[in-house]
Amino acid sequence: MITRREFLQASLAASAAYGASGFGNWSRLAAQQALSQDQLLQFDDFGNLTLIHITDIHAQLKPVWFREPEWNIGVGEAKGQPPHVVGKAFLDMFGILPGSPEAYALTYEDFAALGRAYGRMGGMDRVATVVKAIRAARPDSLLLDGGDTWHGSMTSYLTKGQDVVNVMNALGVEAMTSHWEWTFGTARVQEIVESLPFPFLGANIFDAEWDEPAFEPYRIFDKAGLRVAVIGQAFPYMPIANPRWMFPEYSFGIREERMQQVVDEVRAEGVDLVVVLSHNGFDVDKKMASRVQGIDVILTGHTHDAIPEPVLVGQTILIASGSHGKFVSRVDLDVRDGKMMGFRHKLIPIFSDVITPDPEMAALIETERAPFKADLEEVVGQTESLLYRRGNFQGTWDDLICNAVRAERDVQIALSPGVRWGASLLPGDAITREDIHNVTSMTYGQVYRTEMTGEMLKTVLEDVADNIFNPDPYYQQGGDMVRVGGMGFACDVSKPIGSRISDMVLLDTGEAIDPAKSYTVGGWASVNEGTEGPQIWDVVEAHIRKLGTVRLEPNPSVTVTGI
Repeated sequence: MITRREFLQASLAASAAYGASGFGNWSRLAAQQALSQDQLLQFDDFGNLTLIHITDIHAQLKPVWFREPEWNIGVGEAKGQPPHVVGKAFLDMFGILPGSPEAYALTYEDFAALGRAYGRMGGMDRVATVVKAIRAARPDSLLLDGGDTWHGSMTSYLTKGQDVVNVMNALGVEAMTSHWEWTFGTARVQEIVESLPFPFLGANIFDAEWDEPAFEPYRIFDKAGLRVAVIGQAFPYMPIANPRWMFPEYSFGIREERMQQVVDEVRAEGVDLVVVLSHNGFDVDKKMASRVQGIDVILTGHTHDAIPEPVLVGQTILIASGSHGKFVSRVDLDVRDGKMMGFRHKLIPIFSDVITPDPEMAALIETERAPFKADLEEVVGQTESLLYRRGNFQGTWDDLICNAVRAERDVQIALSPGVRWGASLLPGDAITREDIHNVTSMTYGQVYRTEMTGEMLKTVLEDVADNIFNPDPYYQQGGDMVRVGGMGFACDVSKPIGSRISDMVLLDTGEAIDPAKSYTVGGWASVNEGTEGPQIWDVVEAHIRKLGTVRLEPNPSVTVTGI
């Protein structure tokens, strides 16, 4: 990680471009413990072009609580580097005052107490206010969406993403890329794409039969007298991380050589700036930036990282804009003679109690939600515990889900996927049906019941651990560790695949997991076609109704070493 002084003085090219983050103004604001919309949006216009970046909205149209990770472990060259810095270490690295609004927005520290002080974040009506304010100052700005947009809520599930599509169209998005969008299936994706008023980009999406590009790889925009190439990079591991049978017509992959080819192609067309709109994940994009020449800006997504300053890789800047509508990134660029000469950046926090909702967008969101309002708002139970998911290992939402699977499906062990999406709840909150869907809603949510040997369980854990902790970013898929109920284990993240997982134990009896013995296992989000069972949100709702009030004890069942 470069120092702040080095950051401000960093040379991006032979012509010595300079960059600065507008986050420092927010730091001073935070120290004063005072927030206003004008202060949050304050930005000294710079250069001749503005990029606006949002990503990983996960269909959250309304303000939410979202606790940032307590575990975000970096391995290899990424160890100790952003985004793999959390809590107090994160505050120290970026000079953030504990207890401040930015500490609340960017870390898990004192999350419940600070949440009550500063309120929920996000809401697409507040995002619309921010986007309109930027566009008023910079009419030729370019709004780009990094994907994971249509999926992740009850209303998006029920409308097959249409509610979010309508909102993003109204927001005025000018290009997007994709990931979870594909879990609606090829036919639905094609139907939506044909209706979009902007390009659905994916230079790395190929026809599986003919092995040739299947979607528009890039679009050249004329903005502020400049020609700006935006190249789309969809999530590369679609057929592994999500059900291949839902989109068998297409293949994905990082396709580094393809990216270099496309960059060279747009450069040959005489563009002034090359922007990659990516859903690779931060570490993958960081490696790609070091190997593909000619990229000026990577707007990165997928791993949900919110980093208050750009990360520099050679002559490329990486911008990470968080998730769930918590942030909007504004990047002002000075582009001259086909080169980026300098930049200014601000990660704008969307404090929902501070930013005035845009009335037109607020009305649209209410219209989209109206048919489902009673079901969304039905109270299922209460929680006395902070419910959260995001983090490399167990979260309380996942503990609750695993408890529900074990109880309702009568199994010894429960497995829950380490997906990074899902809003939080504070102690004392009611749990509504919408809240349950916010952490479970998907198109393959059936809860299976099966048997697995101890050997198979270890294989599953080892495979997922390698997806997260392989020191080569190109072998990382960007999720978190599978959550486990009824079984404890140890994980040494420094070991190679096959050697990370040990000390597996059945918690009900305290007995070691026997590799040769079979255990009853329940889980959900299987990528296998034809999986049978009740939907996960119904299972969780039934369990919470029986409990009435959720109380979760600290879960010490997973031991992590090698950090």
